[in-house]
Amino acid sequence: MIPVIAIDGPSGSGKGTIATRLAAAFGWHLLDSGALYRIVGLAALRLGFDLESPDEERLAALVGRLRIEFTLNGFVLLDGDDITQTIRLPEVADAASLVARIDVVRKALLTLQHGARVDPGLVADGRDMGTVVFTDAALKVFLDASVEERATRRYAQLKEQGADVSLPDLFSSLRERDERDRNRSVSPLVPAPDAVLIDSTAMSIDQVFERVLEEARKRNLVPSQ
Repeated sequence: MIPVIAIDGPSGSGKGTIATRLAAAFGWHLLDSGALYRIVGLAALRLGFDLESPDEERLAALVGRLRIEFTLNGFVLLDGDDITQTIRLPEVADAASLVARIDVVRKALLTLQHGARVDPGLVADGRDMGTVVFTDAALKVFLDASVEERATRRYAQLKEQGADVSLPDLFSSLRERDERDRNRSVSPLVPAPDAVLIDSTAMSIDQVFERVLEEARKRNLVPSQ
């Protein structure tokens, strides 16, 4: 069985950074499932979908037509266009949260996610990696932080990228997204029963990484060098 480390948590908790570091350290593949939903959200916005009450069949058909590519040097392409920075914008994050509520979208993306499980292993980050997509993951981590800390982190990240953003707006957006993600009827954002819970509010990225690495060692998941 190809090993999987599943890292779930809300936006801004640091799960993407930790997953990327783990995959690089282990020489494993990386699945950024949140990027898949952001790509669908972006495509839907560009086509003028009403995401509050969308045509679900039309949206599922859209997912089937998308040409998504994650390059080895970290770029994300949609139908050949570089959308690496675009999918990190707050409005795209909100769209991702809206499309993620839709069962047909989740089912359409499930095959893509399962296909990422290849040798020698996979680090998968998202919101339902341990509860739905990879329920047999060797290690499940649920990474959280206060909404204030997560908003501050995302604000700094977006400002560094040159985005025109407001910290109060980001805070409100994150709270609304948390509410949707935690209370949606399909694959809600909750820890798996056997997940390791880590609150990163007062922790550095290095401290979180070492904590996850410790759990991986306990399960004999760290590749021999």
